[in-house]
Amino acid sequence: MKKSFLTLAIAAFLSIAAFGQRIAIVDVNSLLEGMSEYTAAQSDIDQVSAEWRQDIAADYDKIKSMYNKYQAEQVLLSDDARKQREDEIMDFEKSVREKQKQRFGAEGDLFRKRQELVRPIQDKVFAAIDEYAQDRGYDLIFDKAGSTGLLFATDEFDKTEDIRRKL
Repeated sequence: MKKSFLTLAIAAFLSIAAFGQRIAIVDVNSLLEGMSEYTAAQSDIDQVSAEWRQDIAADYDKIKSMYNKYQAEQVLLSDDARKQREDEIMDFEKSVREKQKQRFGAEGDLFRKRQELVRPIQDKVFAAIDEYAQDRGYDLIFDKAGSTGLLFATDEFDKTEDIRRKL
C-alpha cells in the first residue's frame, strides 16, 4: 500500500514537473515555532493544560482516599450504608471522568483553547503562503512536515466542478 502510494506520488510529481509547473515546499512547523506569538500561545495552552491535569489528578487522589476509607470502614457499615458509599464513590468517579472528557476530549476545552489562541496565527501563516505563491507564480506549495499536505494550489488545478458535472 505504501509502495503504491509512493509510486503514485512520484508519478504525479513527474507529470506536474513535465508541464513546467512551479512547486515549492514550506516547513510550516518551523515558521510557527519561529513566531513569538505562537510560542506564547503554546505556553499559555501548556500552562492551562497542566492546571487542568493537576485538578483532575487531585480528584483521582480524592477518589482513592474515599475508596480506602470505605475499605477500612466497610465491615462496620450496614448494607444500605455500604451501598450508599459505593454509589458516592462511583458517582464522583463518573463526574471526574466527565470533567476529564470535557477538558481534554476531542471537542473539549483544550481543543477550543487551542483554536482560540493558535488558529489566528495559523491563518496569518497560511495567508502569507498564499500571498507569496500568488506573487511569485507558484502553482503548488506543499507542507514539508506533511501534517497539512497541500498548502496552496492555483484554481486551474481544482477540478471539483468538472467532477460535479460528471456526477
